[in-house]
Amino acid sequence: MRKFIRFIPILIIICTLFDTPILHAETYPNKPELPEEEKEAINRMLVIVDSNSYDAVKHKVEKMKKVKILHTYEHAFHGFSIEGDPLVLQTINELEGVRHASEVITYAPHLMENVTLIGGDEVRGMYDQEKRRLTGKGVKVAVIDTGVDYHHPDLDQNYTGGMDFIDGDEDPMETLAEDGDETLHGTHVAGIIAANGRLKGVAPEAEIIAYRALGPGGMGSSDQVIAAIDQAIEDKVDILNLSLGNNVNGPDWPTSRALDRAVEAGIVAVTSSGNSGPGVWTVGSPGTSAKAISVGASSPPLKKPYLQIAGLKEKIVIEPLQGASPWDLTSVHHIVEAGIGEKQDLLKDVKGQIALIERGKLSFTEKVLNAKDAGAKAVIISNNLKGNFIGSLEIPVEIPVVSVSKEDGNKIKKQIQKSQSSVRTIFQEEKDTLADFSSRGPVTNTWAIKPDVVAPGVAIESTVPDGYMALQGTSMAAPHVAGACALIKQAHPNWNPEQVKASLMNTASRLIDKEKHLLKPTEQGTGRINITKAIEAEVLAYPGSFSFGKFERHQTRAKRVWTLTLDNQSDDRQKISFVTPKSKQGISWSLPKTIYLEKGEKKEMTIGIDITPSLVEAGIHQDWLELEQGNHILKLPYLYVIDEPNYPRVMGFEFGYSDKKNAYMYQTYLPGGADELGVALYDPDTMVFLGFLDWKRNVSRGLFEREINIETTKWKDGVYKAILFAKKDGLENQVEADILLGE
Repeated sequence: MRKFIRFIPILIIICTLFDTPILHAETYPNKPELPEEEKEAINRMLVIVDSNSYDAVKHKVEKMKKVKILHTYEHAFHGFSIEGDPLVLQTINELEGVRHASEVITYAPHLMENVTLIGGDEVRGMYDQEKRRLTGKGVKVAVIDTGVDYHHPDLDQNYTGGMDFIDGDEDPMETLAEDGDETLHGTHVAGIIAANGRLKGVAPEAEIIAYRALGPGGMGSSDQVIAAIDQAIEDKVDILNLSLGNNVNGPDWPTSRALDRAVEAGIVAVTSSGNSGPGVWTVGSPGTSAKAISVGASSPPLKKPYLQIAGLKEKIVIEPLQGASPWDLTSVHHIVEAGIGEKQDLLKDVKGQIALIERGKLSFTEKVLNAKDAGAKAVIISNNLKGNFIGSLEIPVEIPVVSVSKEDGNKIKKQIQKSQSSVRTIFQEEKDTLADFSSRGPVTNTWAIKPDVVAPGVAIESTVPDGYMALQGTSMAAPHVAGACALIKQAHPNWNPEQVKASLMNTASRLIDKEKHLLKPTEQGTGRINITKAIEAEVLAYPGSFSFGKFERHQTRAKRVWTLTLDNQSDDRQKISFVTPKSKQGISWSLPKTIYLEKGEKKEMTIGIDITPSLVEAGIHQDWLELEQGNHILKLPYLYVIDEPNYPRVMGFEFGYSDKKNAYMYQTYLPGGADELGVALYDPDTMVFLGFLDWKRNVSRGLFEREINIETTKWKDGVYKAILFAKKDGLENQVEADILLGE
């Protein structure tokens, strides 16, 4: 039976930013070793060969003395990694068919400043109720991801088992090269949480339980992810980290609901908000889960490069690609436009220049290798869609490579056409800045504020199979919070998930932008986490943020209320006072009077808002409600919406065979329903309109699934460009995909 699979792409948007080599070359017990007498003078090298020369080159290398092949690669590129005598390795480039050979250098990982930033060092001087240092000891953390390299020397003592939902066994090892597109994401996530070796994670003695729900290339299905969540509930883990997701901004997507159920079962669930920023409405499921802790990405202390193009006033934001050399160009250089990076595009004189290449058609690695072979000093890849992106090369390449947004790429092209192609790099010291790629809220339909908090997610060094690597994304931010939760849980073993979440939200440090303006709640939640303050919190207020929902402008007056719980965790009587927000036209508040809480006492109270929508501007309104508690100020974000906002009318589009015979199925998500929904088919080469595969009116909000009988489509077998469109209240959005009809 052919089955329709709902694929969820993992949110690994990663790059290398620190001035460090890509991998730490260290021989593990499960890797081939040279004899002891030869270990003093060995090195590692990565070799790429032409596909038609692969067997011949490999055969020659196998016959070399003092050289061993470690890994072979046949998917992302043709080649292998080798280990041996440096003098012998120097001859590899001379072999016919070798296109690229580079050394993999040993290095020692540096201090994780990101852990220090969130209070990790201070916490290690604190103790739990049994007088043990706070290290996460005794706390079970589930990592639902691509698996974990449990042989890694920084993780082997923390790993306590797991399940593989891809292969259906109890061996959740990362995908290896011989099994498909190899992965490393889960190992990196696990290291941020609990590395305990040369590198120290946030909670270095927490137990890691690995659930492999994403297979080769970091891909998996909803069923597998939900099965892993279900297993975590059965295993009664304490913390669950889910650094994956999709671009569907809906509270009722299955993975979001599954995380809500995990929290109801007593698990602190942590998930990434997504890497689709900086636009509004970009938070994706399961980051839309109401009860989980959704995490955005901020910067740890680092020097961030910007481009200053001659003729342009504003600096251009760049995102380094993982696998390339760091962008460390300091003098003035020239940029040459080089199409999409094919060899014929690079026939221009790019030698010693920076090549500007558009994204598309070729892989990043092919583009960069073509530019390197043509003598380019560095590469800038401009997006072919709105906004920027962050990505990775399949192999390390010894020239700097960065990405820029489509808009900035077009600006650079215009300056090149004006013969103003010079560029210099400006480095700025930054920390606690919100990453451009970090997804923003609010959540559609519920209008909930997401993310809940932010944590370091830019250039984060952690464990990967065979060593260490610096990656970035909200995938890296979430495990900082998961590790923080492990420390909080050790310090307060009786706290429930809502209390743990509140402690982080109530004590977070609010972030500002480059113009010194306070970031909005839908950008940062309550701010960047501070573990020490969270553990020491005397009064908890939850929920940590609240939404009063949507109001229609035709309403004359409307009242809404929220129930707030104040929870005294201290040994002293506490006095809480509400600060009345500044007066605004059409808005009035109903707030409690001064509240007194005895030791260990909890009190529920209502917070009311009275709105005359006709007097308030349409759109999203958000701010902070302040509560005074002694010398502390608790800041609770709130939000309300006037009229139907301009959210995307359709999100996600997946197409495949149905479980039923002779039927296709497609699914999409409609945040507010649709007045009109359809799937238009086009010729993928000419984009000539061919007709409609499906068309409907008045579709309800939420997940929409529809079956189409193969025999009634009357379409020829082949690949089509499908554009799914949805119209709602006069606004229309589209999602496109290539689909296959027929066998």
